[in-house]
Amino acid sequence: MEVGRKLICRQRQVFFFFFFLGLAQAGSEFRRYSVVEETEGSSFVTNLAKDLGLGQGELSRRGARVISKGNKLYLQLDQETGDLLLNEKLDREELCGQTEPCMLRFQVLLENPLEFFQAELQVIDINDHAPVFMDRHMLLKISESSPPGTKFPLKNAQDMDVGRNNIENYTISPNSYFRVLTRKRSDGRKYPELVLDKVLDREEEPELRLTLTAQDGGSPPRFGTAQVSIEVVDINDNAPEFEPPFYRVQIPEDSPIGYLIVKVSATDIDIGVNGEISYSLFQASEEISKTFEINAMTGEIRLKKKLDFETTQSYEVNIEARDTGSLSGKCTVLTQVMDVNDNAPEVTMSALTRQIPENSPETVVAVFSVSDLDSEENGKISCYIQDDLPFFLKSSMENFYTLVTERPLDRETRAEYNVTITVTDLGTPRLKTEHNITLLVSDVNDNAPAFTQTSYTLSVRENNSPALHIGSVRATDRDAGTNAQVTYSLLPPLDAHVPLASLVSINPDNGHLFALRSLDYEALRAFEFRVSAADRGSPALSSQALVRVLVADDNDNAPFVLYPLQNASAPCTELVPRAAEAGYLVTKVVAVDGDSGQNAWLSYQLLKATEPGLFGVWAHNGEVRTARLLSERDAAKHRLLVLVKDNGEPPLSASVTLHVLLVDGFSQPYLPAPEAEAADVAPAAPLTVYLVVALESVSSLFVFSVLVFVVVRLCRRGGAASVGRCSVPEGHFPGHLVDVSGTGTLSQSYQYEVCLKGGSGTSEFKFLKPIVTNFQGHSPGPDIEETPNFRKDFGFSIQ
Repeated sequence: MEVGRKLICRQRQVFFFFFFLGLAQAGSEFRRYSVVEETEGSSFVTNLAKDLGLGQGELSRRGARVISKGNKLYLQLDQETGDLLLNEKLDREELCGQTEPCMLRFQVLLENPLEFFQAELQVIDINDHAPVFMDRHMLLKISESSPPGTKFPLKNAQDMDVGRNNIENYTISPNSYFRVLTRKRSDGRKYPELVLDKVLDREEEPELRLTLTAQDGGSPPRFGTAQVSIEVVDINDNAPEFEPPFYRVQIPEDSPIGYLIVKVSATDIDIGVNGEISYSLFQASEEISKTFEINAMTGEIRLKKKLDFETTQSYEVNIEARDTGSLSGKCTVLTQVMDVNDNAPEVTMSALTRQIPENSPETVVAVFSVSDLDSEENGKISCYIQDDLPFFLKSSMENFYTLVTERPLDRETRAEYNVTITVTDLGTPRLKTEHNITLLVSDVNDNAPAFTQTSYTLSVRENNSPALHIGSVRATDRDAGTNAQVTYSLLPPLDAHVPLASLVSINPDNGHLFALRSLDYEALRAFEFRVSAADRGSPALSSQALVRVLVADDNDNAPFVLYPLQNASAPCTELVPRAAEAGYLVTKVVAVDGDSGQNAWLSYQLLKATEPGLFGVWAHNGEVRTARLLSERDAAKHRLLVLVKDNGEPPLSASVTLHVLLVDGFSQPYLPAPEAEAADVAPAAPLTVYLVVALESVSSLFVFSVLVFVVVRLCRRGGAASVGRCSVPEGHFPGHLVDVSGTGTLSQSYQYEVCLKGGSGTSEFKFLKPIVTNFQGHSPGPDIEETPNFRKDFGFSIQ
């Protein structure tokens, strides 16, 4: 982030610098420096830090660098010392030719904050070239009739140096007839002119051999020589003459080879062979000889190679007309090259930032300059980019432009831009150059992870294996890179009583949720927790989602019989009067199942009975009723085995044994338990039978009296007049009430009184009767409500 802020600050400075620089320095002067040609590379030119008024090391901190036209750097900058050094040895003649002074323009760019300085480096000529004659052997034929003072122009020497190092004067070897004068043309070049001082006499001296010397003005001077051979001929006293002696022509630079430039013409008033004229280029430089050609007979000057206005704008061509008598006349053809729009504009990048942080304000993306080698309208330039991009161009000084963002960019909307900088000139036809820049928008952590759902509901069946994958959450982040890498974690539970750390875990990389231990539906049916998804940006962003886990019930609890109690030391015997009608309610098997739903739907079935067909069990509520009228022939004691089964898969079951005693109006004494009966295997002796009958008669009277007393008391308490109260004396064993509200498959809510039998040291259920009925369409399977004494009396609690 720190690097990003520095980059943004730097780009801002670049933008504001160019803006104010275009206003404040539009007319600033160039800084000029000089260096002698052929100076070795890495030589010191100047100290830019001192020239610009900057402190030690400030150039390095501000990112100073040197740029020049065409991106070819002849200079290098030592940012630590501020010294401007040569990159390589400079050859003035190679760089500028005959142009004087030889100036190389360059710019000094300070990036942070941005400043821009124009400068020129002058390459000073040294005398490293001697004059050279293109024609080292010149032949002159001079008529013996030539009067003294006659001048004969000679072919000049060429010196690649300029200024005082160029040709200074010409001299001729000592002789009696000629001297040489140094003449200067309009373009500044000097040429020799031979002057006749004395009349020639062919008979006395038919031929002269002279040495022409060219001397430059260097220190020390350099020399070049050529041999001049002079032949004295008979009188041919009329030289060819041009009319006019000066021609001015214009030619477009795109003229084809062979193009007729001009036709020159000379006349000679001599007759005969002395009047026959031939034309040739006179004192032509190598460049002119390669560019132009002349027809020796007709004087037509034609183009020999392509012209380039940007290289040479004009040529001065000297034409010689010579007769057969070796007399000649001269004329000059000034050829001006006309510019055509043959150069497309050029784009030179000075600074470019290819990655732009998103959400950044106005940012300088690129700094570049445009140029066109053509002139006038052909060299005027316009610059633009596409209209559908969030960028715009700002113009600064000397065809410099800055590419700036128009508004903050959003990487999630568009991550890459292709910007085409189009530069066109105003020539005819217009030429254009396109420069393509690919810009990438770098990501900033500005998007928090988003869950695919605001809440998730997962289901897991109880008794699962530990580390079971129960589901997944997923969040996505629109950012990129580390800013889009999501890490998942569990948040503290909403309910502090839920031990979340021991229930579930989450994979931080993919959001997979795992159950850490086996879940119990009867202990925990559902729980909720929050999941956080955080990215890895700086600062990190996060979001939350709610996860609800539903524990599905498994049939892992068998039915439990509440009544009759199976853990009593002695079974509870149900009393049924022999006068009971069919459908008489003997008792009700009460059972519950810890599961829920279908797994808790209970059904009852009579598996075994002492006398089949006498009793029946209702399948849905566990009521045991008489199936027919009782008779004297029916046995007094009956043992019933009832199966209680749930509706799970696979089903689980429990069984309970009921003991039923048939009595005549509840006057018979209570008979011993079936276990005791089983012991009486052998038939009793007749005396024993009599004793038992007598004892039972007495006991019956006593029991009947007690029963009458109990019934009276029950009537006083407002109870129903039905059979079923416990026949025990009042005293040491008070009754306990059990409230079973819609438990298991009960069709209505019952409250049962638990009656204990005293005297034998055992406790058992005698019978039960509904006291309060509050059923209102209750479906099977709700939880049992336990009374305050329920856990104490039955030894367990109903969850």
